[in-house]
Amino acid sequence: MKEIKDRTQLDNYLHAHHIESVFNESLLPYLSLYSYDQGELICSQGEPSEVLYVIVKGKVKIYTTSAEGKTLILSFKKPLEIIGDIEYVQEINIINTVEAVSSVHMICIDYRWLRKYGSDHAPLLQFLLNIITRKFHLKNNAMSFNLMHSVEVRLASYLLSVSFNGSESLNQGQQSIVNIRDAANFIGTSYRHLNRVILQFCTEGLIERDKGFIYVKDKEGLSRLSSHNIYE
Repeated sequence: MKEIKDRTQLDNYLHAHHIESVFNESLLPYLSLYSYDQGELICSQGEPSEVLYVIVKGKVKIYTTSAEGKTLILSFKKPLEIIGDIEYVQEINIINTVEAVSSVHMICIDYRWLRKYGSDHAPLLQFLLNIITRKFHLKNNAMSFNLMHSVEVRLASYLLSVSFNGSESLNQGQQSIVNIRDAANFIGTSYRHLNRVILQFCTEGLIERDKGFIYVKDKEGLSRLSSHNIYE
């Protein structure tokens, strides 16, 4: 994590994402811009929650860890998205771990300033309401997608989510380190079945698999197969 001490860049992000009115004049001085490298943890499950994060560039993945140490990826998020909104409203510890999948820029503000200067600021409250309700809507869509579509379609969507940021590759050579068990849990299938589908994709020339890496050879083919990338 590194603070970007460039007020002009911060203001440009506010303007680009049309959220200048979300933060009133009393809150603006307490906004900070931070960058995170690919693979860097942004916040961890169970830790005290003290900061609201607004994703303005890049992609993150959100996952939970069981008491036995097993991890389950829950979703991927791109701009414009918020981390820490539910924790702020409910006044609870961080629910899930958030990790940068690409280079990420976040606008951050401490909860104490939100409570002091934003608790009655209607645009901020409406913004939080829109984000939170959208999360429930997307979660419902993802659950329906897992029930209604084949493993092939779900895997194609998953690979696009972990390998690309919009139209760009997240990793040089378009390769991703994919934990097969995590992927199986995420898309709702067995480890054995998923391995069969991966072999099928390799045979069809969509991907290559080598020592824990999956190399996306045919992004357009995966896009056609997935129809639309619902995991974001």
